[in-house]
Amino acid sequence: MAGLVKRGKTWHLRMRIPKRFAEVEPRKEAHRSLETDSLRRAQELLPAIKAGIIAELEDRLTVRQGGGEVLAAQAAARVAMARGFTYRPVSDIARGPLGDLLARVEAVEPQDGVEVAQALLGGVEAPTVLLSDLVDEVERFATHENRFKNENQMRLWRNPRKRAVANLIAALGGDRDVREVDHAAALQHKVWWTKRINAEGQSIETANKDFANMAGMLRRFYESIGQPNPPEPYRKVFIKDRHKQDERKLEIPVEWIVEKWFAPGALDSLNAEARDILLISIETGCRQSEIYDLPASAFVLDHAIPHLSIKLEEGDERREVKNPAAVRLVPLVGVALAAARRNPNGFPRYRGKSSYSAAVNKTLRSHGLLPTDRHTVGGVRHTWESRMVQHKLRNEKRGAMMGHSIKRVISREVYGDDLSLKKKLKIAQMIALPVPDHLQ
Repeated sequence: MAGLVKRGKTWHLRMRIPKRFAEVEPRKEAHRSLETDSLRRAQELLPAIKAGIIAELEDRLTVRQGGGEVLAAQAAARVAMARGFTYRPVSDIARGPLGDLLARVEAVEPQDGVEVAQALLGGVEAPTVLLSDLVDEVERFATHENRFKNENQMRLWRNPRKRAVANLIAALGGDRDVREVDHAAALQHKVWWTKRINAEGQSIETANKDFANMAGMLRRFYESIGQPNPPEPYRKVFIKDRHKQDERKLEIPVEWIVEKWFAPGALDSLNAEARDILLISIETGCRQSEIYDLPASAFVLDHAIPHLSIKLEEGDERREVKNPAAVRLVPLVGVALAAARRNPNGFPRYRGKSSYSAAVNKTLRSHGLLPTDRHTVGGVRHTWESRMVQHKLRNEKRGAMMGHSIKRVISREVYGDDLSLKKKLKIAQMIALPVPDHLQ
């Protein structure tokens, strides 16, 4: 295999250094011991080791050439990590243990360029990033994590973070360097929100989401530049209402579904796609977006057990699911199966958007088709689980049907096989509602 040489009993990597790295690497070739005498294992290790060498050279080039304070700081952190160290500013190293300083100096090899010394000895300047630029910086850092999100999901990811930053800037009376956001600044943010809540009746939940989003973005920012022991200015910053009771979406009573929604012509006020999304949600317990966002390929109707395939989607149809537990096969029965057959390619009117819930709730409410003003169509998911409870299904089975983490549901490790599609079908058939002729 090209790039492998054997010295004694040990396999080594040998690769030519691309010319574009001549500025930071004068050697023509790189050599690395793969620390194995097995050819098969050496062949397995080779691609990753090669990629690691190229990645470090890219980072060294970024440190040497600059290209922006944040990028240089991130690259320096990775170079230091590749050499077994955490990047620390030179002032921190000078104040730290002498042994750490000596180890860093000794790790700089004679053939290394100045950029390696900068990375190991803290010579890269700390980046200046304004709060107004923080969301963009964090988004770049989270590119891999967000790779499955479609445009709408990215909008829903981005907007609350932009709101949190804008509110913090308002609370502080102007923009400032991210590194200046300390605990006092976070408390100013809290005071600002408390005044709005008292004066305008703003939501405590919205305020706490602001604090959580700021905490998350600051954590990612400091992680991206490899700062050790990063500050946590939003630690224990939240607003609590000791009089507030926990709330959950109200269930839509089964009797209401059968008598009101299944009545002939009852759902004619909805467009055809909205009606069928609602019918599928009634007999699957899926989250609304798990239905209307699905690509055509997720509607598996020619299978022995017709079902929805909910999973991470890539390419032009990319879509992120809520969590790993949400990846599942969902059998289609009753009104859900009939609705899916009417829409074998999914729901293009709502795919990639967030308009379904508000539109359907408004229409149903205006036609007296919701039990109270507090009920929403999201309540059918809770109804579906209650129907399983009434049939005495165990918690872990209900969790598997709902797309919940079974480990979290039962508070221990999970053993045995996943609930099969065939077993899921039996459960869905057990609790299925009768299908009126006009909804067949």
